[in-house]
Amino acid sequence: MKIVYFTHSLLSCWNHGNAHFLRGVLRELIARGHDVTACEQADGWSLSQLLADHGEAGLIPFRRAYPELGALSYHSSEEWRTSVEAADLVIVHEWNDPALVAEIGRMRRQGGRFQLLFHDTHHRAVSDPQAIRAFDLQDYDGILAFGEALSEVYRRWGWADRVWTWHEAADLRLFRPAAHEQRREGLVWIGNWGDGERTAELEDFLFRPAKSAGLPLDIYGVRYPEEARRTLDRYGIRYHGWAANARAPEIFARHLATVHVPRRHYATQLPGIPTIRMFEALACGIPLASAPWEDSEGLFRGGQDYLIARNGAEMTAHLRALAADPTLRESLARHGLETIKARHSCAHRTDELLRIVDTLRPAMTVQQRISA
Repeated sequence: MKIVYFTHSLLSCWNHGNAHFLRGVLRELIARGHDVTACEQADGWSLSQLLADHGEAGLIPFRRAYPELGALSYHSSEEWRTSVEAADLVIVHEWNDPALVAEIGRMRRQGGRFQLLFHDTHHRAVSDPQAIRAFDLQDYDGILAFGEALSEVYRRWGWADRVWTWHEAADLRLFRPAAHEQRREGLVWIGNWGDGERTAELEDFLFRPAKSAGLPLDIYGVRYPEEARRTLDRYGIRYHGWAANARAPEIFARHLATVHVPRRHYATQLPGIPTIRMFEALACGIPLASAPWEDSEGLFRGGQDYLIARNGAEMTAHLRALAADPTLRESLARHGLETIKARHSCAHRTDELLRIVDTLRPAMTVQQRISA
């Protein structure tokens, strides 16, 4: 099957968490014999920010970790049009220009033979619904939404049985426990400051509990303004700036535990959607404690795969227990990894995607599409 995916960026994961999942799924599709093309705007925001911060050297970790992946970087539609015309399946991510989304829809309406899906991995459908409604999706076959709560939003908008819940997941080729255990110390959190969506939560469930538990804390991420840096300094937190996603397994392997702090929209308006880092951390076998988060879809085994803190005091108690009890750490790491391997790998999501495509093209089997 010929697949074209329009992403904001495949090359850059600078403030672009969807790149983590996309890389894993596209690599899995290639391994299964599919012809895959990723398309991204040549001067996209994430890539531009990465190059401004780190230059071409910022792309080295991606190229080393994903030698089979590349991107068609385009300036105009003429550069990708031939690929789309020859495709069996086209998927367009929501972090693209509305004009691009509409143009691909028109190609479908004007006789394109490809199936066409829109992929939403953000909270804008509830936080800024007009931004999503600005997309012209009338010629799309359906929606891939990264959580059931988001799927429900699209159903209310009239998509009915043409929306599928397609969670993110971990690429087990990259995210796995260290081959050789090493000395672990302190806590780590890999995440971006963003737009103030979890400022209070970070202080209540990460900064203050880590200090109260007497555990050093390392933070990696981008978009930390001066005020945020001053807050980190006040708590004695070591801030390391951007880390390529491909480096996350080695970073996790140096630390005792990590913490899941969902953005506010996912803790309130779109429950049941964890951050991509939760999948990746559990896949790496690092014990995890979570700020309040409703696992409304039963993705994990709360209390067994990870610890649940209802408030800052409980988080502090969890962190102290993790520091003191190697048996607890081993149990959490083992059970979390077990759940990821059983349910939440990019291979699982690839299976789900192909089943969705089967519902769109029931007369053609997967093997026939591979051979097409």
